[in-house]
Amino acid sequence: MGHVPTADELLSPTTVLDLAEHLRLAGAPSPRVTEAAGALDGVALAGRTRLVADAVLADLPEDYSAFEAVLRAALADPGFGGWAVWPLSEALAARAASADRVREGLDVLAAMTGRLTGEFALRTFLLADLGTTLDVALGWTGSPDEHVRRLASEGTRPFLPWGRRVPGLVAEPERALPVLEALRDDESEYVRRSVANHLNDVSRLAPALVVDVAGRWLSEPGPTTPRLVRHALRTLVKRGDPGALGLLGYGAAEAVEVTGPVLARNEVVFGGGLEFTAEVRNRGSEAARLAIDYAVHYVKADGSRTPKVFKLTTRVLEPGERALLTKRHPFREITTRRHHAGTHAVELQVNGVRHGLTEFELTGLAGPRGATGSGGVAGSGGVAGSGGVAAPGGMAGSGTAAAGTAAGSGAAASPGRTASAVDAGGR
Repeated sequence: MGHVPTADELLSPTTVLDLAEHLRLAGAPSPRVTEAAGALDGVALAGRTRLVADAVLADLPEDYSAFEAVLRAALADPGFGGWAVWPLSEALAARAASADRVREGLDVLAAMTGRLTGEFALRTFLLADLGTTLDVALGWTGSPDEHVRRLASEGTRPFLPWGRRVPGLVAEPERALPVLEALRDDESEYVRRSVANHLNDVSRLAPALVVDVAGRWLSEPGPTTPRLVRHALRTLVKRGDPGALGLLGYGAAEAVEVTGPVLARNEVVFGGGLEFTAEVRNRGSEAARLAIDYAVHYVKADGSRTPKVFKLTTRVLEPGERALLTKRHPFREITTRRHHAGTHAVELQVNGVRHGLTEFELTGLAGPRGATGSGGVAGSGGVAGSGGVAAPGGMAGSGTAAAGTAAGSGAAASPGRTASAVDAGGR
């Protein structure tokens, strides 16, 4: 697993002192921001973001117009960017929302987003005035700046990683569809990836709507439409949704015979891997297009099991043809799952239909209830804020949202922009 940046590598004392200096040069001496730089030790990224954002709010003018003037003066320096922009954008959102200056604040956020990202601060605007913010976001889809266009899609996702939930987007995810319609054929892969991720979020809330939208897009495809739709439908495909599978050409596989999975051994020691083989044969008279996945049923803390589907392969089998499959699934420490010893299971999934549930024992770590297993989830919450900035995910606090952990999902930042974990596109 690649290196996960620490909070000190992202929002370090040096970074915060640099922010204070940029604000001073912009006409706003910032003693509280300077003090905040000395109070970061032992504080996670979410807490650091809140701490610095609250210091910015305390140092800069309360009058919104004067506050904006300082930010624009700081942004006049093309070298100003990176992680210091995050708490600054959160402070902007809090001040603009409280002053009922949403449109003006969004204009500044658009100018800031190319320096890092404005997607998390956008949540405060959405919570303050959903209709106005979506209207402005739709206007952003015509921007010549790909970072601003991506902000329109990414910042309005129903389930933005690290971002607070916006109840209006969860209750009515279709309200942001005009943004996706405008960007689905965008020239930038960076933007199109965000559109796919946004539509994938919507599929968790309204699968029939997403199948309908994807079907319409595929009926009038551009050169990049099939790839975007495949990525947007990935959750529905893993769930075996017939409509999504049908759009991608994976119909009912009634004539397909599945043997396995056959395990290399019935016990897996944590740190090793589950090895299995399987055979898929087309007994029909026509070619069969197959999406072949597998589900691991993990033991939970209460002793029950929950399945997670993983991609395996896609195949087209001619009549009578068979495919021999092999897989090694690792069981190791990761930041997104807490493992427990006990009886797990694995099964194949072919065009949405499960086959051959087979159990195995995972050993080498603690069992359910009180397990100290090795896969604890990376901190994504942070302590509830009492100042002007709230923790992510709907935690207590007021004002703006801060990020939770430094763990990203691996996609690189767009060229010319500060690389960061938050630019992950496949979350």
